[in-house]
Amino acid sequence: MASPPSFSDFPEDVQLNVLSFLSPAEVSAFACTSRRFAALCSASASDSPVWLAMCDRRWGSKTLIRSWASDGGGAGVPYARLYRALVRWEALIGFWRRIGHGTPGTPPLLFFEWGPSYITGSRVSPSAELGSHGVLKVPFIWLGLSAHGDPVSFLHPGCRFEAPGEMLSSASGSSSSSDSDLVPVAVSFMGCNHFVVEENWSFYAEACGDDSGVLDQVAEIESTSPPDGLMSEIYQYFANRTIPGGDKASRRQRKKKWEKLGRRRLWEAEHFVKIANYEPTPSRPLQGLWKGICEENLLNFYLVAYDDVGGITCRRVGDAGELFSGYSPTFWTSNTTFLEAPFSKEELDLYGSRKHIRSVASNWSNLDREVVSRILCINSTYELVIPDLYGSSGDPGNVEGRIWEYEDGTFGFGFVRNNFIIDLKHITSNGHLLDTVEYCCNGSIL
Repeated sequence: MASPPSFSDFPEDVQLNVLSFLSPAEVSAFACTSRRFAALCSASASDSPVWLAMCDRRWGSKTLIRSWASDGGGAGVPYARLYRALVRWEALIGFWRRIGHGTPGTPPLLFFEWGPSYITGSRVSPSAELGSHGVLKVPFIWLGLSAHGDPVSFLHPGCRFEAPGEMLSSASGSSSSSDSDLVPVAVSFMGCNHFVVEENWSFYAEACGDDSGVLDQVAEIESTSPPDGLMSEIYQYFANRTIPGGDKASRRQRKKKWEKLGRRRLWEAEHFVKIANYEPTPSRPLQGLWKGICEENLLNFYLVAYDDVGGITCRRVGDAGELFSGYSPTFWTSNTTFLEAPFSKEELDLYGSRKHIRSVASNWSNLDREVVSRILCINSTYELVIPDLYGSSGDPGNVEGRIWEYEDGTFGFGFVRNNFIIDLKHITSNGHLLDTVEYCCNGSIL
């Protein structure tokens, strides 16, 4: 009898497809089985077919893997190094919320998404336009790879770049673009659901071509000088320093870079925590981040969460510095049993007597009402959300309301005491923000 074929007998494309399902540890173990497979799975080769297949299987539908390896401007980033970087950064994709006060007026939500050869994080907030579902998206941070495959991150000023090489040349000062004031930062994870963005001093040292104690000098100045005098002292030290054998042009270039750095204010670190469940699931259809136009005709963001005992709470997402924002529930319920069709006449009358708060762009005359598939009873602590209404009900601590779930998966909510329904819509779809309104470089709105 003929012996069964071995793995070596399969065509290489079949082998690569099989190996792409393995973990890095399993690939390393497999590479020890023969010299041929050791070369095939080499992590040092920039064009390793195995690591390319692994990257493509995991992220190929979300970003352009080959562009990551080549857009940095170098000869090519090894795919094994790219794999390690993307494994780390993949956890960023989605919504995060700033903790701490931050700069007044800064939106608390941060949304990360894939680019062709980079990852961008944008500050997200409801558009200020009355009666609009527009979501304001302001670029905040950019993450990519250098020509050597090292992770690099910058505070993003809002301008667009065609490739990471443009961002890197602009940040290093070799570009005439106005974005030469990009601030290099480090994104440091503190566990899986918390990260901090802080200024990256290592990048300044490398950009100035000095590898002899720059960071030690910065640390020394930081520990002995007040914050306002930090950058001026750094400039005084490096501007007056000369390097044996260095030419005057290089010294002037370093002086210019540190002079520009001295004029800039220090950027304060920001902390963010993960919003893990920002999209609904079949078992939790109301879960996630939603947007809806409230009775003031302004767009609000709402976070609906299920607790450990099956209850549901909805909170309006706003700046933590705003009064009553982000703390008090908009509605809540401990009983998640839906009323199924056919509905009683009382429930039909309750729904039919209320008006939907619509976008100003809606065609009211031709607008068909949503088809209600299920109804859920809710409550609201109104005296915490809208203090002026305290005492206007016989039981202000328990105001009855309804959630009307529609056949398209969205829902609206309202209360018995009011005559309107706030319809909630999705903020994202397939990893992308919907109805985005973006700022241009000059501060205008697209």
